Amino acid sequence: MSEFSSSALTWPPLVAPYDAALRAAVADVLAAYDPLAIIAAGSVLRGQGGPTSDIDLYVLHVAPFRQRLQRRYAGVPFEIFINPPEQVRRYFAEEHAAARPVTAHILTTGFVVLDRDPILQTLRAEAATWLNTPPALSDDALLWRRYLIADELDNARDVVEADPACAVLILHSVVSRLVEYAFLARGQNLPRQKALVAALAALDPEAGATVRAFYAAADASTRLELATQLA
Repeated sequence: MSEFSSSALTWPPLVAPYDAALRAAVADVLAAYDPLAIIAAGSVLRGQGGPTSDIDLYVLHVAPFRQRLQRRYAGVPFEIFINPPEQVRRYFAEEHAAARPVTAHILTTGFVVLDRDPILQTLRAEAATWLNTPPALSDDALLWRRYLIADELDNARDVVEADPACAVLILHSVVSRLVEYAFLARGQNLPRQKALVAALAALDPEAGATVRAFYAAADASTRLELATQLA
């Protein structure tokens, strides 16, 4: 168990059961690991959580291994990420290349529960830099994405009469790719999944309205028309 003073811990203003859950989760982390720092993040801490929202707990330690755990405390689901600093830096680079800077977002926006080493502030500064660096897909990478979209759209057209269910399945992939492309082609990171449609509507109101109409449509032929319009 880590030796530390309880005064070293700082707690975000959470209501029950989240406050008790976070304290229990941190106690388990301290009992099992020797953390340099602990950050709590997630929509719950921003006051935007839903009934099934979880809390992300990011743990920095010096041991040369990483873990990702799923736990529940007081009924609240947790994702616990345990990493050494060098692995965090690899995540920064890998997630930037994928335009999904999850780790950088957690470290930048999360609440610092424990800070026992200067490496935390160093990584938070690096995370902010990564978040402010737009993704830069090459022209070839964007072209390849357009090819995949066009190919799937043709496949949906081929089966929309014979197998409408299969056509809708393919069209869902088409629309998902198109939504991602809307951000990537503008040099923007992909939003969180739960905010994807709302973010698209803010970026391109017409495209956002088309996506909402696509998922509200009752038949495959209408969805094909809307997906084609979106493309």
